[in-house]
Amino acid sequence: MANQNSKILTAEQELKLRQPMEDYVSKIQADIDRLRAEGTDRVLTLQNHIDRIKKDRVLTKQEKAAMIAEDRVQLEKAKEIEEKNKETVAKLIADAENFIGAHFDRDYYQKVKESCVLEKAEAKEKYRQTVARIKREHQETMAKLSDHQEIKDERYVYKNRLFDAKRKREKDFQRMKDRRHAAYTYQYHLIDLLRMSKFTFLESKAQKWENYKYTFNRRAFLLQNGLYIAIILIFIMLCIITPMVKNSPLLTYNNVLNILQQASPRMFLALGVAGLILLTGTDLSIGRMVGMGMTTATIIMHQGINTGSVFGHIFDFTKMPIGTRVVFALVMCVLLCTFFTTIAGLFTAKFKMHPFISTMANMLVIFGLVTYATKGVSFGAIEPTIPNMIIPKINGFPTIILWAVAAIFIVWFIWNKTTFGKNLYAVGGNPEAAAVSGISVFGVTVGAFIMAGILYGFGSWLECARMVGSGSAAYGQGWEMDAIAACVVGGVSFTGGIGKISGVVVGVFIFTALTYSLTILGIDTNLQFVFSGIIILVAVTLDCLKYVQKK
Repeated sequence: MANQNSKILTAEQELKLRQPMEDYVSKIQADIDRLRAEGTDRVLTLQNHIDRIKKDRVLTKQEKAAMIAEDRVQLEKAKEIEEKNKETVAKLIADAENFIGAHFDRDYYQKVKESCVLEKAEAKEKYRQTVARIKREHQETMAKLSDHQEIKDERYVYKNRLFDAKRKREKDFQRMKDRRHAAYTYQYHLIDLLRMSKFTFLESKAQKWENYKYTFNRRAFLLQNGLYIAIILIFIMLCIITPMVKNSPLLTYNNVLNILQQASPRMFLALGVAGLILLTGTDLSIGRMVGMGMTTATIIMHQGINTGSVFGHIFDFTKMPIGTRVVFALVMCVLLCTFFTTIAGLFTAKFKMHPFISTMANMLVIFGLVTYATKGVSFGAIEPTIPNMIIPKINGFPTIILWAVAAIFIVWFIWNKTTFGKNLYAVGGNPEAAAVSGISVFGVTVGAFIMAGILYGFGSWLECARMVGSGSAAYGQGWEMDAIAACVVGGVSFTGGIGKISGVVVGVFIFTALTYSLTILGIDTNLQFVFSGIIILVAVTLDCLKYVQKK
């Protein structure tokens, strides 16, 4: 124990260990600073001065030009000095870095690390002894008591003393963690001064990894990624079970492409509803939007004259060119879906109606209208040449995936690079604060619904091409649950203002892959609904726990 205690460093001993590096690097740093004074430092000062002159609104154009010209003359001289001293500075930096590399780990960091390990062991032992002492004292006190209230009070005191001991141990652990982290980052502090904050790729990655380990919290990690981990484990289990049951592997090239094809139209739906969830809303009408879009697209792109009627009228679009019919079908899908989402958006924004109600009304209206108009019949297949026009396969690769990639990029750009996207996050996070700061909550809400409608229209049009028609009012039933679940699993929070496009993409792929896997295994569709429901419940529970933790 005495030998161990001798290896535990005091703060003064730690400073003494790194003093040689401090002295050596400081001496070299002084030489570098002297060489940089009229070179690099002067270049940076003049460049900043030129930038300030350009932004200055008080100076005239002629005054700016004269001052900038004068600064550029001095800048050229400073650059010449910088270039002249560049090799000398590089040698000095290399000398300092070699010294740090030779002494940092061996003479300083490993000793601090060992000291922290021993301190942690000592803290654990102290905690064990403290708990044993508290327990012994508690038992001795309890043996002397007979009054019920006194016994109750003593138990309360006992729990508090144990809690205080635990807090003391955690505080000691954190102090050692801080000490080790500070020791590790000290080398980068020295390099930072030498190189003026320029690190290599590997050095930057090493610092990020160290910071991740330093800030890692098991509870927060499980709250953030627990559901992903569970789903991945389930998927791995399915990959193991499938060859046993079906005598064929699950993760084949064709299966992966099939999953991506199925996920592509659903990606549009998930991206659309993600914007509404970002505003603490939802959309229950997605499935019926898909049914309406599929029916509309199938009628317009139908192979030959339609066999079914709409409000008693049989449509014939065969006289129109194929290309025109394809574009017309897309326009109609987008217009119809956008029309209904806009209505829901207006009611939500104007009358503060919860999207649950406005979209549920949409769901009922759309299903009722389409079923009544078409008598619930399926409209058969579209022209067989159309899928090859919209989503051809190039060397076996389905280009429908590229449509989804384009949608992901466009929505990502809108969310992250436009004023509307920033306002979307602001309104979702705190609509009252957003309104006070001048953001139109009404406009953002309606805009999110319009954007969702456009994406729904595209998604249903692509699904029609993928399935070669077969549009009916019943098509798309339950798709709203898949889209919402994908968003929630992907981290788009129902508390509003939290979510990333990357999360939505991951959520869609996870859900599609699991559904596809369960279908291959022959699991009943109804049981798949149960599975989806459990995932949604767990995902929202974890989301609520994260929200409570932040509060």
